[in-house]
Amino acid sequence: MSGDRIAVLGAGAWGTALAASFVRTGRGCMLWGRDAETVTAINERHRNPRYLGDIALPGDLAATTGLGAALAGAGVIVLAVPAQSLRDFLGGMLDRAAPDAIFVSTAKGIDRATGQTMSEIIDEIAGRDRSAVLSGPSFAADVAAGLPTAVTVAAHDLERAKSLAEILSSRTLRCYAADDLIGVELGGALKNVLAIAAGIVHGAGLGASAVAALTTRGFAELQRVAAALGARPETLAGLSGLGDLILTCGSEKSRNFAYGAALARGEDLARRPLAEGVFTASVAAKLAREHGLDAPIIAAVDAILAGNITINQAVDGLMSRPLKTET
Repeated sequence: MSGDRIAVLGAGAWGTALAASFVRTGRGCMLWGRDAETVTAINERHRNPRYLGDIALPGDLAATTGLGAALAGAGVIVLAVPAQSLRDFLGGMLDRAAPDAIFVSTAKGIDRATGQTMSEIIDEIAGRDRSAVLSGPSFAADVAAGLPTAVTVAAHDLERAKSLAEILSSRTLRCYAADDLIGVELGGALKNVLAIAAGIVHGAGLGASAVAALTTRGFAELQRVAAALGARPETLAGLSGLGDLILTCGSEKSRNFAYGAALARGEDLARRPLAEGVFTASVAAKLAREHGLDAPIIAAVDAILAGNITINQAVDGLMSRPLKTET
């Protein structure tokens, strides 16, 4: 890696939170954002009111709207942009990054147009030796506030992942290294679909028992689909799989859970924050079908979002399925 600085591209909630954590390590870090008002608020008021309310950010966190300034001397480039935007964004800025800089994606999604994960897109555009991902049970507000959080950093090469974990870890953000990229990515992407399902159950007032049952059976589906695509069982049982699922299936701090709850309550969804699971649901359902896998919860979420069935019809369908053994 050509430089010891970190560039975080994307000044939304997650990008700002990660940049705040990296700054606390004492390493050089620059945050880039498109919105001049947000950048000014971070630099002058040490706040990101649009995405993180009144959470105090480190006074030495610097933000810029200049992509070149953010990338200068950066050996690690953290991509905090939505999954569906990553391909175009990376392709448009690649020639401005150092030729050996490592790209760390933080998006928990699957590209809807191609079915590719984020690391597969980075592999294709920048090269296999430059891709990595960061994922795990983490709310942006918690990380921004400096609350203890643990995540997984994965790369094709375990030694590279260990090096990145050292660089990105802070006193309050603990990074575990892994080389099961597909497992880490699919755990994060598929749990978003299941979090929407959990939010629907919560918003429909179906009770905590139903949420627990859905989360547990949803995890079985997550394991089934991810394993068929090459994920390791131990990865799916770790932070980026089960850990993230537990976090996001139980709180409206999760955008996907909140989206599902709002959908069930009949609220206007047009102005809600981005919920990656909305885009991932159709891809996940398609993958399950193509591999002949039983994934009724994922299929039901896809059908609800597509407007093909109602929530009541989905619940009736799931509860009336033939009885079977649990394992």
